[in-house]
Amino acid sequence: MGARLSSMVGYADRLLRHGVIGDWPGARNGLQLENGGRVGKIAAAVDAHEGTIRMALEAGADLLVVHHGLFWSEVAPIVGRSYRRLAMAMGGGLAVYASHLPLDLHPVIGNNVLLSRALGLGVGRSFFEEKGAKIGRLVAARVGRGALVRRMERVLGGPVRVAGAGPTVCRRIGVVSGGAGDSVARAAAEGVDTLITGEGSHWTHGLALELGVNILYGGHYATETFGVKALAARLGRRFRLPWVFLDAPSGL
Repeated sequence: MGARLSSMVGYADRLLRHGVIGDWPGARNGLQLENGGRVGKIAAAVDAHEGTIRMALEAGADLLVVHHGLFWSEVAPIVGRSYRRLAMAMGGGLAVYASHLPLDLHPVIGNNVLLSRALGLGVGRSFFEEKGAKIGRLVAARVGRGALVRRMERVLGGPVRVAGAGPTVCRRIGVVSGGAGDSVARAAAEGVDTLITGEGSHWTHGLALELGVNILYGGHYATETFGVKALAARLGRRFRLPWVFLDAPSGL
């Protein structure tokens, strides 16, 4: 019963172009942990950690699809918390599949295109190069800064922090999910007057003032729930499997 894990992995790898899109060292895009070879239910989460692994097993899933995977270094001892989460997943027959930058930039199921659409901005064009690929979306629009903040709060379900040093009417809006706030100077150099992202360091507030741009911080977690949901839904339709989203917000 169910679907072959290898078939699902091959389809997802081709869809997300894991073989050609670069990423941070240690991101390990693709299958990070296999199981016995079959999948009957998919779970999706932003992060792979003990909490989401436990939630996936409790939901009866045998494949966990995540944005932030199990590994972020090239080589690390499997001890302590690393051992615990792997032992939990392996003991429950749970495979783990991760996609980081390839899922941010995908033109259909990517975090940035889906966030831009959800905010009513359209899809714009790709911009903001990272690791050899343009991962964000740049949209030409005309929307009041306050109205845009309210849209974000509705879409993301939480407060939005604002470094409001740019125009009160936003016309060139960049959307880069996650932690792009620290790269606001690079976004401004590409012509944005407003950057929508998840988070940034304290000093980015002063930098926004100096650059004369707006930064709208919606939360790293909140801006990156879109892609894993869309990927799980795509896999579910393709392989006729049920799927569930595991909401485990970090508050960051």
